Amino acid sequence: MIDSTLQKTVPFISSIDLKENYTDYIILDTRELEEYETSHLENAIYIGYNTFKYRNLRKIISTKKPIVVYCTIGYRSEKIGEKLLKKGYTVYNLYGGILQWKNDNNTVLDNTNTITNKVHCFDSTWSKWLVNGDKVYAKRVK
Repeated sequence: MIDSTLQKTVPFISSIDLKENYTDYIILDTRELEEYETSHLENAIYIGYNTFKYRNLRKIISTKKPIVVYCTIGYRSEKIGEKLLKKGYTVYNLYGGILQWKNDNNTVLDNTNTITNKVHCFDSTWSKWLVNGDKVYAKRVK
């Protein structure tokens, strides 16, 4: 599913490789705030997808440290990663996103930085790929 959804324009990093060298990277969460607050990777910086603005990001990170971007499975992070590559950053897309990260028994944190088993799956289409965690879905505003 990932291979057919992504264009592979941003190099991948596996959750295993990221975990082994975690502190070597700046971690950027490209999902929406509700998703980030449900759970995110430790020390991940929320940058959003629909609200992403490069000018805001350049104030808080440098081009010297490589970046890992992630979202639910990798589509939105790939799009943000493409923008960052064009600006000269070294960028990797977390293969399988937060779903694969959690499936590989890695820790995620909630909005109080407490370990949680909840993972925002965006919608039921993607949730079938989460096999190790509690599925959470978007709150729909009417």
